[in-house]
This record gives sequence, C-alpha cells and structure tokens, in this order.
Amino acid sequence: MRSLRKILGIVVWIFLPGIFSVAAAEFVLYRANAVHTVSGETFRPGELLVKGDRIVSVGKKVENREKAKVVNWPDLQIYPGLISATSSLGLAEINALRPTKDFSEVGDFTPEVEAWVAVNPDSELIPVARANGVAHALVAPMGGTVTGTSGLVKLDGWGVEEMTVKHPVALHVRWPGLSLNTTPKEQWSDPKKYKSLKEQDKNRKRALANMDDFFDDAEAYARVKKAGGEDFAIVPAWEAMLPFLEGDAPVMIHANELRQIKMAVEWAKRRKFRLILAGARDAWQTADLLAKEKVPVIFHHVFTAPSRDFDPHDVHFRTPGFLVKAGIKTAIGLRLGSWTAANQRNLPYHAAHAVPYGLSRKDAVAAITLRPAEILGVDDRLGSLAKGKEATFLAATGDLLDPRTNVRHLILAGKETSLESRHTRLWERYKLRPKR
Repeated sequence: MRSLRKILGIVVWIFLPGIFSVAAAEFVLYRANAVHTVSGETFRPGELLVKGDRIVSVGKKVENREKAKVVNWPDLQIYPGLISATSSLGLAEINALRPTKDFSEVGDFTPEVEAWVAVNPDSELIPVARANGVAHALVAPMGGTVTGTSGLVKLDGWGVEEMTVKHPVALHVRWPGLSLNTTPKEQWSDPKKYKSLKEQDKNRKRALANMDDFFDDAEAYARVKKAGGEDFAIVPAWEAMLPFLEGDAPVMIHANELRQIKMAVEWAKRRKFRLILAGARDAWQTADLLAKEKVPVIFHHVFTAPSRDFDPHDVHFRTPGFLVKAGIKTAIGLRLGSWTAANQRNLPYHAAHAVPYGLSRKDAVAAITLRPAEILGVDDRLGSLAKGKEATFLAATGDLLDPRTNVRHLILAGKETSLESRHTRLWERYKLRPKR
C-alpha cells in the first residue's frame, strides 16, 4: 500500500504542474494599429484577446480585457500567419549539393511516399521563411507521376512529430506532358535523341494509359479489401491510396498546359475524386470549366515568363484576379523544388504583384492565408483571425504586401516564435566589421 501511494505521488508530481499550467493559461490582449481578420472586418486600431493557443475575441475594443496581460504594438499591424500551399521546405537545402536535396523519389508511381516525414527540422531555410511571416507550409513530394502524399507542417518545433499539423493532406499527381517537339531532326544537336511526332504521340498516350491502369488497379484492391478474404495481402502502395479513392482526402493534380488541365478535370470527375489543381499556368483559359466544377486552384506562376510568343507580358500577373472574378477559390503559391524552397520568404510579394493587375488587396492577403487554409481543409483553425481559431498571427510594420514592411513578431499557437535566421546572424556579424 505504501509503495502504491509512493507511485501515485510520483505520478502527481510529474503531471500536476502541466494540469495547473493548462488550467491557469492567462489571457493576453494584443493591441495594434490594425488587426486584419481576413475573413471579416479590419479593425483600426484593433485588439486581439488570446487565451492559451486560442483566440477568445477580436475587435476594436474586446470584452474581458481587464483580466488580460496587455501587449501594446501601437505601430504594428496584425495579420494571420501565412500558409505556403505547396513547398519543398525542409526537403531541400543547397541546390548545388545533391546530398542536401531530398524532394524527389525514384519511380513513376510511389503513393506510399510521405513527404512531411523527411522534413529536416534544422533546415536553415525554415527560419528564413518564418522571419517573413510564413507560419505553415504544405510539404509535397516530387518525382514520377503519382509522387506520394503531402503533410501540413508548422515552421517551428523540435522534430517532425511536433511540427506536423495534418497528414496526409493530398495525394499528388503530376499530369503527363502533352506537348510535342516539332523541331526538325536536322536541327538536333544529338540526332540519336530525336523522336518523330508519331513516336512522341505514342509515348504520351502510353503515359496516360499507364496512369489510368494504376488507378484502376488501386480501385480493384480497394474492392477486394472491402470484400474481405483470408488470403488478402496488404500492399503499402494501395493502402496509401485508400483515403483518396474513398473521397476522404483530395487529389492534387499538378498541371499547367490547357489540354492537361481540361483532361485532368474530366478525369477527376469521372473517377469522382476531390480535385485540387496546382500549377495552373493556363487556368485563365478554362476558368469557366474550373468554376463550374468548383475546382480550387493553387497558382504558381505569378513570376513565370509567358510560355507563348503571342501571350501578353502580364498574362500571369493578371491570372489570379481573373480566376477570383470567375468565382474560383484561388491560392497563390510557389513551385516545388530546391530553388523555390529558398524563396518561400517571398510568398507575400507573389500575391502583391497581382494587385495592380486586377486582384484586390483583400483577396491577395486571403490568397496566402485563408484560401490555402480552406483548400487544405484547415480553415477551422488557421487562415483568419476569429473566435475559437488558433492564435497564429504575425505583427508587421505596415502593409504586408509592401516589400518595405518588416515582420516584427510571429505568434504560433499562442507562443512567440524566434525570427532569428541565418540572414539575421550574418547581418549582426558583418555590420560590426572593422572600418578601413
């Protein structure tokens, strides 16, 4: 009996402080020059009341303020934390060094690959993105046709387990290319690599058929598993696809060319998949179809040069505004790969560049906060500032879309997060260099 009491005493000693800390979570009132809720009104000045990791209220003058510890930011503006809708953050570090790149798998069909598991929490690129207000990123795989599944991670934490917010988010499919190379054989530097138009057409038809066969096999596996049987063998690749075949999670198709987009929409509709279109370079040409089928878009090409000689120079600057006006849920993101992993900090400027070309400022901010949260299925907790949502927000010196604005604070789930990065450390080091 005495030993039992001793064990219980140890358990209480270990867990009681945590219980009291949760119960005693204090109210914190953030006062700022402006609070941009994104989903509703902008309050100037504004107040945000937080308890623990949740928003209690937001407004011009909130209730229960007398109970709270006050944080005054009279010269700062509060926005929701930014969400990078597609990213290779944590999977790529230095583009010139192959061992630091882990964003692509070998093989054409690898649905069992879980990209977020490979995230390096100590990546130098994560603090750089965080320093400009990026709070969450969808880490997605590359390589082949069915590349694997993605997970949403917060850009802070000791390990992948602590960082991962939601998984799996989507199954990623890279639609086979449909373009043809019409360059005459005589102009090829290596004639051995030349393929006739007939060969190219045959190859692309084969790629589409192989993809269809793969999904047919996966659906057959699902039917057999549902029917049961003693001899049924578990196959990891097919198991990974079950949530997407059953409609519990979306399929994100990466497609850019007009024909790819049209075929992908028709294919997903036929198979009754929940479709998200990523890349979407030519989405403006088929906006009516995307709006009709209610296909959300993650647009990657604000700063991509026009792909055709006869396209206007600003065709991609105008696309986000055009898609929003067509009634399409539109997020703005960056392409996958090591180069863009190092440039995630520029996410707000991709959205900003669409503003002079037809996208409203409110929709531009929503395109990197609320819209990605809605598309990725986490808008019940992230993407805007509202009662009951997670207290994840940033405080900046001015308009978030202005490159001259600096992020001064980032609060992740109610806790202030360091904005120190390799950039700031180098700045501190070299600003003290000896003068000649």
